[in-house]
Amino acid sequence: MSKTRVLIMGAAGRDFHNFNVVYRNNPDVEVVAFSATQIPNIEGRTYPPELAGSHYPNGIPILDEKNLSQIISDLAVDDVVFTYSDVSHEYVMHKASEVIKCGANFKLLGGEKTMIKSSKPLVAIGAVRTGCGKSQTTRRVAEILKKSGKQVAVIRHPMPYGDLVKQTVQRFATIEDLSLQNCTIEEMEEYEPHINRGSIVYAGVDYQAILNQAEREADVILWDGGNNDLPFYKPDIFIVVVDPHRAGHELLYYPGESNLRMADVVVINKMDTAKPDDIDLLKRNIQTLNPDAKIIEANSPITVEDDSAIPGKRVLVVEDGPTLTHGEMKFGAGTVAAEKYSAREIIDPRPWIIGTISETFQKYPDIGKLLPAMGYGDQQIKDLETTINAVDCDLVIIGTPIDLRRVITIQHPSVRVTYDLQEISDLTLEDILKSLKS
Repeated sequence: MSKTRVLIMGAAGRDFHNFNVVYRNNPDVEVVAFSATQIPNIEGRTYPPELAGSHYPNGIPILDEKNLSQIISDLAVDDVVFTYSDVSHEYVMHKASEVIKCGANFKLLGGEKTMIKSSKPLVAIGAVRTGCGKSQTTRRVAEILKKSGKQVAVIRHPMPYGDLVKQTVQRFATIEDLSLQNCTIEEMEEYEPHINRGSIVYAGVDYQAILNQAEREADVILWDGGNNDLPFYKPDIFIVVVDPHRAGHELLYYPGESNLRMADVVVINKMDTAKPDDIDLLKRNIQTLNPDAKIIEANSPITVEDDSAIPGKRVLVVEDGPTLTHGEMKFGAGTVAAEKYSAREIIDPRPWIIGTISETFQKYPDIGKLLPAMGYGDQQIKDLETTINAVDCDLVIIGTPIDLRRVITIQHPSVRVTYDLQEISDLTLEDILKSLKS
């Protein structure tokens, strides 16, 4: 019998993982290509033979998803497997409709087929959308576990945008490791806060190999999910973060709704800045989708390194890139700080944006007057720096998870905003984690 010809639609992360655990050693399947979207400049590469295995001596091409219909036709594709995250249900079905029009099958893989079982206790943190507060929740969980005497290894959702062979297994223990491994701003935003709190972070491409190494130095594995993707590992406790500022989205985005349905614990974050009606709607939706989930209520308080610098100033607010782009948030920690400390005006950066930053605003026209900290490559980092320094403002408010001043030169006066998780309900994460078996 002929092999089933498979195309995997992805964004340099879940696509590679699904291939590795489901398709790499399957003699009945030939993965003829990956297609890529969401992240700039990740197409045009090859998934290398060193990772693809013995069935793929020449590796597997990574093609631009914008040519999806042509790829299906040219490569005689039988099955198309959708593997990226934080997109609306409507978006997924539009892609399914295009695939079906071309005569191929459209597939979504379930968690049981793609989650790897760890030999150590494993806590997974997920969300219903990008920007709900997964990272601060993961930091809080790590803090609790370490206080109880546990050695913790944080395994982060993949962001392999460079040399895939070199990125097969990555371990980050110091800030210097970020530079040594040529991390993008997006990677540093996720790894650096953990490192600063004394946690070892793993990431890469081959998540079985990553787990094998992490298990050798940890008592507990902590999965720090990306976007609103499903965990790569089977959790003993699955904590899912929801956002009342986007109440209703938990029913409308893939695979965020699946996360909510699977959650053992739901953290309602940002309650200090949310509207009561939105919180009520969110609670009703949680009750409908997952009435057995335990609920923790939490605030997301900000800390400004010098709040006296903000009052009366014309400010440029720089926020986390993915949160503003495909996360569709209209504000972040920097905006909260600008409003709380009475900035005179938030300056719209669009008259000064250039190059790849202009392309980001073209792709995501609803960003508004905030500046997303995009930095997927050297040129984008340079364009971000040039844009920030060109804006006519009195002060730059940095609302990103890392201090941008460490990676770019900001010529304006600037202040940084940080944020953490603050549980306010009787039930806390510490209560939840007491049930974790050693």
